[in-house]
Amino acid sequence: MTAMDEATAQASKAVTAPVFAGAHQPVPLKFDPAKLDGLSERLVKSHWENNYIGSVKALNMIETRLAAAMTDPDLPPVVYGGLKREELHRTGSVVLHEIYFDGLGGNGQAAGSIREALAKHWGSFDAWAAEFRRTGMSLAGGSGWCILAWNSHSRSLHNHWAWDHMHGAAAGIPILALDMYEHSFHMDYGTQAAKYVDA
Repeated sequence: MTAMDEATAQASKAVTAPVFAGAHQPVPLKFDPAKLDGLSERLVKSHWENNYIGSVKALNMIETRLAAAMTDPDLPPVVYGGLKREELHRTGSVVLHEIYFDGLGGNGQAAGSIREALAKHWGSFDAWAAEFRRTGMSLAGGSGWCILAWNSHSRSLHNHWAWDHMHGAAAGIPILALDMYEHSFHMDYGTQAAKYVDA
């Protein structure tokens, strides 16, 4: 087999690899947005349909473009790098939106082992809540995410400030995500991000 044949065979494998399948499907909401306290049905539906589903579609498109790029041996590295950056951005958006929506609904009260773990790491549940709120509000002037994460390396919980979908602590596993981009609250609260965080 010549070097060119080998390259063609490798490119063919890349095109059919699951990592480039572009087959992500939106996760349905687990609650009725009409019955959610603090956020309107119109806001939640707009956020889910436009921002979340938009990221799922964009991630699928980027994956198929990466597959096509692998068949082009002359594609400049800077172009491939741009696709990889967008893949990371869209992956973060999809994951964080799914965690965000999964955290909505219910009675709004933390209970059980997570409440105990938060109290253990912050000294009290209220101390964690105050720091989570402050971290979220530190993003209110711009955009980003406030993320409660378990760090599998340090074996500890942390509230993290994430300027965009790609910021995350090494070994951090998101547990709770608060979307601080304007699309998540402006329709209901305008510029009053504090009321959104409280809700």
